[in-house]
Amino acid sequence: MEIKIENTCNERKSFCDSCNSHFMKVRPLIKEVVVSKHFKRDLKDEEKISFIIKNVLDCSHLEFNELHKFEENIEGNLIFRAKKENLHIVYCIDKTMRIIFLRAIRNFDEYRKFLDNKKGLKLMIE
Repeated sequence: MEIKIENTCNERKSFCDSCNSHFMKVRPLIKEVVVSKHFKRDLKDEEKISFIIKNVLDCSHLEFNELHKFEENIEGNLIFRAKKENLHIVYCIDKTMRIIFLRAIRNFDEYRKFLDNKKGLKLMIE
């Protein structure tokens, strides 16, 4: 899956209300997009995956209830979440400035468990 990265976030725009300052700082530095096997398995549909990734990268919060919600910093890897209805999209910006789409989880309790597993999350990022 080929994903083009456009550097559209050099300055805050009216639609960037939901952008966390952590994301605004690193967004212009993102060099690569990585989609994990788990993320692909969670969504199963290539078109839906591309649509979600494009909207996250474009900071298009029109599709999301929440976008770029900063969750935590795990050893220099910034973890974020986007929420669309009951779907929690978990992604991170790693130390090498790649955005990695980790999981798409429909259950909030499962999402919390996923975030609480720091060791597993770190392994998934690496």
